Amino acid sequence: MIPNERPRPARPETRDLSELRALKARLPELAPAIDMQVELVELHRRIQLRVSTPSPVPASEREARRRQGRRALELSDVPIEWADAGLAARQTADILHRHEVLEPADHRRLVAVVREGSDLAPLVAAWYAETAQGPGTRTPASTRPPMLDDVLQLALRPFFGRAVEVAERGIDLGDWSRPWCPFCGASPDFAVYVDDDHRQLICSRCIGRWEWEAIGCPWCPNRDRRQLPTFTSPDHRYRLCACDGCRRYLKAYNAQGAPRPVMPAVDTIATLPLDAAAAQRGYIGV
Repeated sequence: MIPNERPRPARPETRDLSELRALKARLPELAPAIDMQVELVELHRRIQLRVSTPSPVPASEREARRRQGRRALELSDVPIEWADAGLAARQTADILHRHEVLEPADHRRLVAVVREGSDLAPLVAAWYAETAQGPGTRTPASTRPPMLDDVLQLALRPFFGRAVEVAERGIDLGDWSRPWCPFCGASPDFAVYVDDDHRQLICSRCIGRWEWEAIGCPWCPNRDRRQLPTFTSPDHRYRLCACDGCRRYLKAYNAQGAPRPVMPAVDTIATLPLDAAAAQRGYIGV
């Protein structure tokens, strides 16, 4: 340090990190999952500082895509620097390995695959193409290593999130009635109830949001309330919306009278007990 130079002040902690630390103090049994999530959030924050702001897609092109039922963002609209993306993917794999989510053999293979950014680009292009018209199904012939899709979803979130910040400006989603993300085409993995009559789905890849009916399964045509049970957390802050038709479920944050807005990085962890309860009843998560 240069003599008499004042040390730089520490960067203030983000709200989601402080909420995760408070959650750990309140629910110590979730500590392993929270510790991993803290590392992922800190990684995302570091990567976000390096992500450039993309040029907006022309309004006429956005409108044409929406009318055709296509997602707003093609991969070329996302500001991915492949060296940074490779770094994010390797560090994400390292975090998952440290917390025993990735087996050692899978970790070694993934790190080898994403070591060079140029090798990552075609894999990401193929992965993203599968959701061009909504969530696709990975075919048995896919050569992507196990868990790579999960690593990409986490590692590339800062890049997709920045693209959504630009894409959502001035876009009209009023008639978007599809259960997949209007921005990137991925499935939702969480939701938020604005009130009893309005629910928003939250994308698993880009954290984009869109309106969805308050009662109704996003995975199948079931709209029979008698076959759509809802379970709540003891404090009524969270709901688990299940479907007796397809046996799938989606968790949600109840924002009515809540002290803070929904935070997927926090709320997906806080609701892990609901996942366990759903599994005991034979429901399948996303």
